[in-house]
Amino acid sequence: MTSSATTQPTLDRTVTLPALVFYGLGVTIGAGIFALIGEILGLAGDNAPLSFLVAGILAGFTGVSYMILVGTFPRAGGEAVFVTRGLGPAAGRVAGLAVIITGIVTGAVVALAFAGYIASLVAVPERITAIALVIVLSVVAWWGVRESVILAAVVTLLEVGILVVVIVSGFDLLDTPNLASDAFVPSLDTAAMSPILAGSVIAFFAFVGFENIANLAEETINPKRTAPIAIVTVLIVSVVLYVLLSLVAVAAPDRAAIAESSAPMATLFEQVSGRDSGLVAVIAAIAMLNGILIQVVMASRVLYGMAREELLPSFFARVDATRQTPARATVIVAAAIIALILSFPLVQLAKITSLVTLAVFSLVNIALFVLGRRKEVTAVGLSRFVGLIGAVLCAALGAWQISDGLI
Repeated sequence: MTSSATTQPTLDRTVTLPALVFYGLGVTIGAGIFALIGEILGLAGDNAPLSFLVAGILAGFTGVSYMILVGTFPRAGGEAVFVTRGLGPAAGRVAGLAVIITGIVTGAVVALAFAGYIASLVAVPERITAIALVIVLSVVAWWGVRESVILAAVVTLLEVGILVVVIVSGFDLLDTPNLASDAFVPSLDTAAMSPILAGSVIAFFAFVGFENIANLAEETINPKRTAPIAIVTVLIVSVVLYVLLSLVAVAAPDRAAIAESSAPMATLFEQVSGRDSGLVAVIAAIAMLNGILIQVVMASRVLYGMAREELLPSFFARVDATRQTPARATVIVAAAIIALILSFPLVQLAKITSLVTLAVFSLVNIALFVLGRRKEVTAVGLSRFVGLIGAVLCAALGAWQISDGLI
């Protein structure tokens, strides 16, 4: 008699390395950088590029943790699987649910932000626009992982493309005398270092998103090799783009205007190119679409993966036999996003998501440390070191966020 496990449809393993890299870049280099560049420039001043570089190093420790763990446990569910293996089912369930909740809240916040942008151009009710958008993008997520990743890749090309255009437009400014030394060689006194570190903490969240790569492991070709390469590629590309972009911003003619602008990337583009910034505003809006789609894909995969790991009811583990996507999980995630859109003021929830993300990162890093001690992952010595340092850094960032009143 054939078991139900063998007759159950499985996820469609079609995602290649280039597609996974574009997916990771799409969720990492999202709409956030279009706003963060001004805030970090205002905080760190000349040293804004150093803030981004330090943030990239901080994110890199957790990135290495994800690389090692997804290479060892290439399963849908990502964080829930990793933490369960290291710390037990209770901790894994907490980590997985936290990731799902973060994805749902983020999807709702971004949908409402996009709807607000549309409402400023066309007189349509914001909540109706947001709900319609979530439904359309959820259909794309259900239709197929290949289609979802291709759409995300196209939008990612636009996002990265506009950043490259801004950098190229201001490339001549990189010859400004003493630009590099002023940016990367700060005074070592406390007064000088404090704004740099404050900028790094903010910039850290411009790198969040690479971890979503792990949740496509069961739909990726050769995930033990492909997923770690995709994670490190996304982090390196992000660091290079952010540092170059911030160098251009530091050297721009009117840096104060960029820092004070509600649309800093558009202001920067106008200053370095002398052209209208309408295109930048459009790309920022499109980046929001990408963010919603990726959150639906990510949260549904974690929900599916947790059910597969018996951390949640098996109801959520059903795969659509035709589309080979987690249809039930996708519907549940979409319904939850719509419920938030209809019911809650999301400003405070949006602030809490970053703290929840840091808590999940801390659990993942601790799990890696424990698994390294048990010798259940590759590179045991590196695993213990990276896991411990990553956990300490994430906990410190979370403590700073709480003490600074950001939640």
